[in-house]
Amino acid sequence: MEINVLIGGAAGQGVDTVAALLSKVLVRSGYGLCSHRDYMSRVRGGHNFSRLRIASKTPWCIGESADILVALNEETYTVHRSRLTEGSRVVYDPDSFSLPSEEERGIAVRLQGLAKESGSAVMANTVAVGAVLLLLGLNLTAAEELLEQMFAHKEGMVDKNITALKKGYSEASNHCSQCFSLPEKEAEGKRLFIDGSEVLGMSALASGCRFLSAYPMTPSTGIMNYLAGKQQYGVVVEQAEDEIAAINMILGASFAGVRSMTCTSGGGFALMVEGLSLAGMTETPVVIIMGMRPGPATGLPTRTEQGDLEFVMHGGHGEFPRAILSATHLEDAFYRLNKAFYLADRYQLPVIFLTDQNFADTACSIEPFDFQRLNYERYLVEQKDLVIPYWRYRITDDGISPRALPGQFPGEVVLADSDEHDEKGNIIEDAHTRRQMVEKRLRKQMGLASEMEEPVLYGHGEPDILLLGWGSTYGSLREAVDALEARGRKAASLHFSDLWPLPVKTVSQIIPSVRKSFCVENNATGQFASLLRREIGYEVDHKILKYDGRPFMVDEILQEVEKNV
Repeated sequence: MEINVLIGGAAGQGVDTVAALLSKVLVRSGYGLCSHRDYMSRVRGGHNFSRLRIASKTPWCIGESADILVALNEETYTVHRSRLTEGSRVVYDPDSFSLPSEEERGIAVRLQGLAKESGSAVMANTVAVGAVLLLLGLNLTAAEELLEQMFAHKEGMVDKNITALKKGYSEASNHCSQCFSLPEKEAEGKRLFIDGSEVLGMSALASGCRFLSAYPMTPSTGIMNYLAGKQQYGVVVEQAEDEIAAINMILGASFAGVRSMTCTSGGGFALMVEGLSLAGMTETPVVIIMGMRPGPATGLPTRTEQGDLEFVMHGGHGEFPRAILSATHLEDAFYRLNKAFYLADRYQLPVIFLTDQNFADTACSIEPFDFQRLNYERYLVEQKDLVIPYWRYRITDDGISPRALPGQFPGEVVLADSDEHDEKGNIIEDAHTRRQMVEKRLRKQMGLASEMEEPVLYGHGEPDILLLGWGSTYGSLREAVDALEARGRKAASLHFSDLWPLPVKTVSQIIPSVRKSFCVENNATGQFASLLRREIGYEVDHKILKYDGRPFMVDEILQEVEKNV
């Protein structure tokens, strides 16, 4: 059993406030919750909405239908009425617009009027929260506590908002005492309610990242905003003048010994590729979070896509090793970004961490993180292992040279250059040294490949139907497998988090027994399917591709699978 709530309105009407307040109340009350923001690329106006899916356990993705539609304006009802079911309810303001005469699911609540009576029209969103809590059969205690916390430093606002909350609750009670029965509560205990951007910011901070330089670009800006608010922990956040400066700043910081990161999107990454190559040549550890959104150019700035896999694999000039990881779901992303820092330091190379708007703007209730699982090792050469004279690019069997920081060892020079160089770091032109240094750098690829984790197999151990995917499609694929198995299908998903070097053992083992395979991707050309074909020669039977800027719904995947089996 589950309840789906959709809150919609224009930018500036408080859609996010309603969603955030409701979400926190539900999570504190013990329910499993997943929510997602859908917003337009404009400051005011347009149509924005948030979806909440409430269940006993935290859902893996959002739902398509709307049991409760909170329409802050008429457009919301017009756009989303097709999501309503027979038993749905529509909370709307009768002073702003009217529902069609045949619509019998309306819950008229004077949002603006009650807000004004409470002290300010801007509290219409609080009135709406009170109405929804009534429909869900919840009391106001948790919401009142949250309002006290939110407005503790704004004189008079606590009482006004609580008044607005109660007025919305009371007016909705004129229609029903409780329109919906919530599912059984999840296990007791405190849980986080956190979105993808916050998870990545928290992981970076916990992983020892103390410098971030970036230029704001949706959907990665949330990471920068999170870290900018955590300066009490010693992190320095620099809003650079552009992405070229951003990546070069983190290169300098990393060279000096500070664990560093930047975050951007496709257009910004395009500007960063020269710096990426510089990291490859100087063997400087850096982490780049790349939040994918539809392109090319500005594309759909606030929408989602998985269209940059091939770009980040091949971005940069020349040949040098790199690792590419991706965010699949919130819990995994916290530990996987820590792995990105580990790989960068261990192998002295750039690591690209792929995410997207779907991941960044999805928030769920999850268990607290285990910080003991994080790796903090910097892999700097120690005095006992130091070979004098110190050579920054000393030739080694595994390609990893001993890394020292400038000034770490008195009398020893750390010399680096963007030109090809010898073991000492001096510029060279001769063919023999050039070949030696290229081969040294590429030898890291062998060790790097051994660090890549095999994809997660979920579902039947010997499936007839296999769904392949990567990144933020994890939740939709997992629920699609559950639905297929409920229909009597032998189905499984194989989901990749570590993308490059591509781990191929599990997929190579399972493919021979699969009757039908589907690669599910948020892009138009099947970039991951192409990578599979290139690396293991396997051609998937079908590609399920979506490139309209929206994340996959479970039903969309099921329809395509059923059509082709």
